[in-house]
Amino acid sequence: MIKQQVKTIAFLLFIVSTITNLLAQEVVKSVDSNSLLPIDQSIKKGVLPNGLTYYLKSTDITKDVASYYIIQNVGSVLENDDQQGLAHFLEHMAFNGTKNFEGKGILNTMQKHGLVFGKDINAYTSFDETVYNINNIPTTPELIDTGLLVLHDWSNYLLLTDEEIDAERGVIKEEWRTRQNGGMRILQKNIGTMFNDSKYAQRMPIGLMDIVDNFEYKALRDFYHDWYRTDLQAIAIIGDIDVNQVEKKIKALFSKIPAVNNPKERFVVNIPDNDVMLYSMAMDEEVSTSSISFGIRHPKPLKEETVASLKESLLNNMITSMLSARINELSRKPEATFLGAGIGYSDHSRSTKAFNISVSPKPNQQHAAFKSVLTEVNRAVKFGFSKAEIERIITNFTSYYENQISKKDDMSHSRIVQLIQDNYLTNVAITDIEKEFEIVKRIFSTLKSDEINVALKKLYADKNRFLTVTGVKGNNNLTKEDALNIISKVENDASIEAYTDEFGGKTLISGITIKKGAITSEEENKILGSTTFTLDNGIKVHYKYANKNANDVKLMGLSKGGTSLLKDTDLPSANLLGNVIQYSGLGDYSATDLPKVLAGKTASASVSVSNLSESVSGSSVTKDTETMLQMVYLRFVKPRFDENGFNVIMQNVENYKIRRKENVAEKMKDSMTVTLYGNNNPKRRLFNDDFIKDISFDKIKVIYNDRFSNAADFEFFIVGDIQKDALKPLLEKYIASIPTNDIKENWKNNSTPWLSGKIDKDIYLKMEDPKSSVRISYKNDYEYSLKNALIARTLGDMLDLRYTETLREEEGGTYGASTSAGLSKRPLQKASISVNFDCNPEKVETLIAIVHEEINKIAQGNIIQVDLDKTLTNYLKERKQQKDYNSYDMSLLTRFYREGYNMNDSKNFEDIINSITTKDIQNFVKTFLKDAKSYEIVFKPKV
Repeated sequence: MIKQQVKTIAFLLFIVSTITNLLAQEVVKSVDSNSLLPIDQSIKKGVLPNGLTYYLKSTDITKDVASYYIIQNVGSVLENDDQQGLAHFLEHMAFNGTKNFEGKGILNTMQKHGLVFGKDINAYTSFDETVYNINNIPTTPELIDTGLLVLHDWSNYLLLTDEEIDAERGVIKEEWRTRQNGGMRILQKNIGTMFNDSKYAQRMPIGLMDIVDNFEYKALRDFYHDWYRTDLQAIAIIGDIDVNQVEKKIKALFSKIPAVNNPKERFVVNIPDNDVMLYSMAMDEEVSTSSISFGIRHPKPLKEETVASLKESLLNNMITSMLSARINELSRKPEATFLGAGIGYSDHSRSTKAFNISVSPKPNQQHAAFKSVLTEVNRAVKFGFSKAEIERIITNFTSYYENQISKKDDMSHSRIVQLIQDNYLTNVAITDIEKEFEIVKRIFSTLKSDEINVALKKLYADKNRFLTVTGVKGNNNLTKEDALNIISKVENDASIEAYTDEFGGKTLISGITIKKGAITSEEENKILGSTTFTLDNGIKVHYKYANKNANDVKLMGLSKGGTSLLKDTDLPSANLLGNVIQYSGLGDYSATDLPKVLAGKTASASVSVSNLSESVSGSSVTKDTETMLQMVYLRFVKPRFDENGFNVIMQNVENYKIRRKENVAEKMKDSMTVTLYGNNNPKRRLFNDDFIKDISFDKIKVIYNDRFSNAADFEFFIVGDIQKDALKPLLEKYIASIPTNDIKENWKNNSTPWLSGKIDKDIYLKMEDPKSSVRISYKNDYEYSLKNALIARTLGDMLDLRYTETLREEEGGTYGASTSAGLSKRPLQKASISVNFDCNPEKVETLIAIVHEEINKIAQGNIIQVDLDKTLTNYLKERKQQKDYNSYDMSLLTRFYREGYNMNDSKNFEDIINSITTKDIQNFVKTFLKDAKSYEIVFKPKV
């Protein structure tokens, strides 16, 4: 569907039979294809005299904060040959000095107010756009001005000093190094086919490292002055704001930015048409499984703002959804020749969309897999879709619109800005979703199956086709000649028959007799504003009404035990339990039929088994709470174990074994396991043939029935937008009716120690693109308390700030270090620190020394107070924002009843945060490091 949001319109509530014909005429008129779509008036749009566009949206989904964005209609396709990589380089430089924020001024200013670089402050560069964001800035008058000033400087006032440019070269190089892998090299080899050797094929946003290392300062400044200009920029401010007030500020501040005289043309790269299918195959030493992508390019409309464009988008989405359902159904059969396949129609470039068929063949079955999926597409092209399929998809789309309307005030800042981006960059209308839905209903009411068939035939065009293959050395790879022969045979195959679908008229619990139970007690918790129901089968359900997120209901059931109670030989089977259950369906319905039963419903329920617990989780919109509870009931009373589903999973497992064989990241994972736990640790096994042999369908059934045999050993939590009186009869029918017993379980300590207290090892691996990967960790026994846990977390985030400053910015040695510190409560009370990063092999020893040096500095009391202030301010800010979501209330209940403390009591969070000092951090680290176990494992390229 076109990306849009919306409010309802009234439509002919009463009409008498004598004017039926007039009504029909009015309906036809109301969906006139040339009519403009109704625009969402809640988003204010304007253009300043200098050409800068602005968007404003008031929303209190997160109270007292706003997010700031600048959308540059500029990307890597605008680069000259000697500028490749500079659009992306410029994105980095926006955080390295502006007129009003020198050096790291933007980051330091925002971090002081609790924002986190990478999470709240970020940017990305693509082929055609560059977008910057600063999210969730508190809406104090001072910070509103600061947020606008940052956008102002990003628009036209980057400093681009020689020193900062040179310092960033190394960071960009390490970003390239981190992203370089087999998949990226395959993309680089196939991209010419994807874009018909147009400029897109030579403009990967990361650029060429030779240029990044050596470009002259003037080249970057020229690109900046040529393309970062007001007529190619839009700003968006979204949040808890006074729109009129912020608009006045924008006009006062941004109107002063001068427009560029005689600007360069912002050209659009057009991809040449092709009559003959384009083809390429790429192989890589680190890629050992194949994939196929068959695409058909279509011109993108210059604007998507009429009823006709809405209908076209609607039909295309219906088509890809129905095709995907058919392909998914086929993939669930053990005899299928492919592991998975996808059908989609989406943006391909600024000027094109693409109908894409992607296939993941089973080993050495590329030809058969491609033919199988293509046959399903052509079956639909020849015969269209069945009445049942069309009715289901209309039901699902109707439910989607109803849900979106009910949640329109809960739309996240990120979703809103995506709508704004699409409007600014590609002229996609931001519609009023309620009024749009009225149009959609009228389209559905008059829609004929032939219209869908015509739309599919248009998508499946015979021109502008391209096919890329990821081949495997030694396999029978799909050649261009093979592919063309398969396409010709399938498209001319007279034996293909229409798809049949007679499923219908069934409900989730058809034929199941449920013996209703009762609520035996109801206890109010005035502190939490919650209610605890005790059911006559022994189950306790803790409930709290919450409508911070409208039309949203969540369920969680928790039980102690998990895999800690299993035999070691059962662990491989337990590892796949969740996958097998997902592929088995539920109750009387297979995984293929279950979505058909649930057509028009927005509800789910899944199970998982972790180290120390098992759980059931559910989610639904308010009207489908009963369906969610029916699914939970069936998870306990009538789970389904489908051996065909198991066999399909095992085929995926075998493929995964092949895929990981040459994958460097998987080799690192295995090497870490062996180094820390040995070759044959029964609890830390390698994923190999022996592991796979120990996976048993019968064992999975036994484990499931063991872990989910007694619902009374679970504690249930329900939070959301459902009233107590509506929930109670549903609990009596579906939860109180679950058979239970009196057995209660607890977890066991199944922790696995390292082989040694100090491990220091270099591991050499063959790599196509040499890089080193560093893994450093400390751990030690440490008493658990809420304060100690928060001190440990604070330490990790402070170290993250230090390593960003030293490893990334000062040394240019890594794109970023992943740093964490924490304190576990069970099965053992232990503190830990871990630091992981990729880097230039020549800088390994220097960077490792810095890692240890920063930790030791803290132990010696050399702590930067500003780093502590930034971190603690972030925690207070995030906690305040978390309280605006239903998920906080779920955590409130689970922490109170499972962990024994009240999150809302300031002594359990805010008071602790406000009391943490540099001395607390120092003492924690000093105590922690004494006799701590550690490892330092470095992966290096084998020469």
